[in-house]
Amino acid sequence: MSGPVAASDKDAHVEMLPMTAHYTANIDKGLSIDGNATASLTRQSANRWQYRFDVDSFIADIRESARFRWSGQTVSPDTYRYSLEGWMISDRHRSLTFNWADDRVTGRYEGTPVDLSLPENALGPMTYQIQLKQDLKKGLQEMSYQVVAEGRMDDDRFAVRGEEVLDSRLGELNTIKVEKVRAPEKKRETYLWFAPEWDYMLVRLVQVAKDGTRYEVHLTEATVNGETVTARPTP
Repeated sequence: MSGPVAASDKDAHVEMLPMTAHYTANIDKGLSIDGNATASLTRQSANRWQYRFDVDSFIADIRESARFRWSGQTVSPDTYRYSLEGWMISDRHRSLTFNWADDRVTGRYEGTPVDLSLPENALGPMTYQIQLKQDLKKGLQEMSYQVVAEGRMDDDRFAVRGEEVLDSRLGELNTIKVEKVRAPEKKRETYLWFAPEWDYMLVRLVQVAKDGTRYEVHLTEATVNGETVTARPTP
């Protein structure tokens, strides 16, 4: 697996590789809810890709997908779709279409119409994750994105917080820890761990909401460009 692009080469084109990853997903809000999640990144044509993230659990199922274009430096989202359906949970549906010719993003967010001006290099609810991974490959330590979220445009900031060796289901993996930077009064925390040796595969995610709900995702198995992800060699 090729290594990351040098940190000094901020304008370098980086390659995007197809991948499939399987995770355990856990939501702890008084009652623990366990499920399984699958993420996949597939090429649709020369420069068009699809990213999917599906969660299956006893309580609820989530289907989330985004189609986008990749220039070698930036992600340009085309569409975003989300549905949550479950037992004793209100169904939720979201859809966005990015019209770059008119610089508008339109759609619906859980029944509410969305119609926003589209800034240059704006991203969607999923595609910012792809851009983040590609920017980490280029050695960036701090990233800022304009992201369509809940019918508005947010400024999302991320910062690298160091390196960690995670004891995963696959064994020990070298990772880079990234934090979603928020103001202290927001009382929310999001941390992500990526494996540089495996095309910056997401290995772990921890998110704590302001009401104390804890959401965790842990990698169980994956392939990158057809190659099985494995732990680092034992010394």
